[in-house]
Amino acid sequence: MTDPAIPAALYEETLRAVGGMADEDIDLADTALAIAALDREDADLTPYRMMLGDIAAAVSRKIPVSERHDLDRRAGALGDVLAGEYAFAGDADTYDDPRNADLIAVMDRRKGLPVALALLYLDVARRLGWNAIGINFPGHFLIRLEQGAGRVILDPFHGGMQRSAADLRGLLKQMAGIDAEMQPEHYAPIGNRATLIRLLNNIKVRAIADGDAVRGGEIIDRMLLIAPDETGLLLEAGACRARTGELRRAASALEAFLATGPGDAQRAEADALLRQVRQRLN
Repeated sequence: MTDPAIPAALYEETLRAVGGMADEDIDLADTALAIAALDREDADLTPYRMMLGDIAAAVSRKIPVSERHDLDRRAGALGDVLAGEYAFAGDADTYDDPRNADLIAVMDRRKGLPVALALLYLDVARRLGWNAIGINFPGHFLIRLEQGAGRVILDPFHGGMQRSAADLRGLLKQMAGIDAEMQPEHYAPIGNRATLIRLLNNIKVRAIADGDAVRGGEIIDRMLLIAPDETGLLLEAGACRARTGELRRAASALEAFLATGPGDAQRAEADALLRQVRQRLN
């Protein structure tokens, strides 16, 4: 997607191109690497792309030709290679470390968040021509492998283990409370663009929680590059820029948001914030 060892700022053009792509054409792992490259000078993504190719080759070698269409063998090979040979694991000890959502850091450290690890599993599966999708499970990203009528759900955070319906109910109760029950939307597939937004949202939320609105605004800008139709991000951008004193940028984002014709509640919120920003500009 990009040339190796190029200035980080040029990766913005990569993300802008992704923003104009059809969802199914987005290369998840390569885009996530480009996002991570923005925080590095002269990033060289070649070693990481090579690693992904090597992992896919290792997974393929794990499965005898006669069992290439066996879902259990596919699932087992993914876990054996990614979690076993390459030692990728969920970072339960320092879960909120921002590096856990930075794919370059994840590949260097061999640990990360569920969604970041899922990107690796999805990339490898798709390189091998397998039908693999992300599952928008609350608070714990999962993936699903499909072959014909067969389906298995894998948990990349926990070594790529297969998850049963009972496992998922238990996970949901951990995440959402003991009274939570499984709903159809908990099995719903999530698209490539939304997966990247979920990855970036982890970084944004942690930055804002740490009081770093500048970093939060920077991450929102990246989200807008890859998802320009997510107009709600303009309201977030305006709020972040107002907090950091970038008043003209805040006003521009809020005006752009209001031009999209939002609902009454969001319109009122944006109008009030825009008035405050304009008063400060005067």
